[in-house]
Amino acid sequence: MSFHDAYLRRTPYELAFPHAGPEGEALGPDPAPLREYGVLAFHAVPFLRAGCPALLLDTALCRALAGAWEEGGVPVPPGPAGYVQLPRHLFWTNALADSPPEPVDGFFWTVSAGEALHLLLVAGVRDGRPGLSVVPVAEAPLADAPAWLRTTVRGEGSDFATNLPGGELEGLYSLTAAGEVLKLAARLFAHLTAAPDAARAGSPGPVDASPAPSRLAYRRVTLEGAE
Repeated sequence: MSFHDAYLRRTPYELAFPHAGPEGEALGPDPAPLREYGVLAFHAVPFLRAGCPALLLDTALCRALAGAWEEGGVPVPPGPAGYVQLPRHLFWTNALADSPPEPVDGFFWTVSAGEALHLLLVAGVRDGRPGLSVVPVAEAPLADAPAWLRTTVRGEGSDFATNLPGGELEGLYSLTAAGEVLKLAARLFAHLTAAPDAARAGSPGPVDASPAPSRLAYRRVTLEGAE
């Protein structure tokens, strides 16, 4: 098991709404997080209602998802809402056009009316930093999800290829367009339908670990369905 995916790290949901939990509590009496994280709240409410389902992807799976896609499976989300956490510092993005690249923590998914998929990429999550960076992905019809599996997003270069100097030496990836986020999500959903046993209950991280572990229950998703 890689250090980068050893346990579920504290999620953006927990950072933005520290008084909320998976047992059905409200998002808390303080309206400040709702104002500061308005777009995050759009995903946080259905995430809470769904029971705060969190998935942690292991490194080998992510490399398969970002590589040549050979697997079958139908890209159907495994629920109405959830959060997918990626291995630490494996994927990077520029949350703002003129900002330096930030490591991607993961993405929220929300399905509306059973027909449209909403994704929210979250980056810049680290211990000691107030706030985080979010990149909304425009609503996309779920009926188009099969086409996302093998679509070509970038006009030049390979999708997911790193744009960090020397990043290829570390085996890093970059998310440079909304289409790449949709492609990554669709491939994950297809993997889960093709290999449902690939998602298994994950163990909580050590209380004193850094980065701080999440308090949410989660499922670890692997490439082969066994570690």
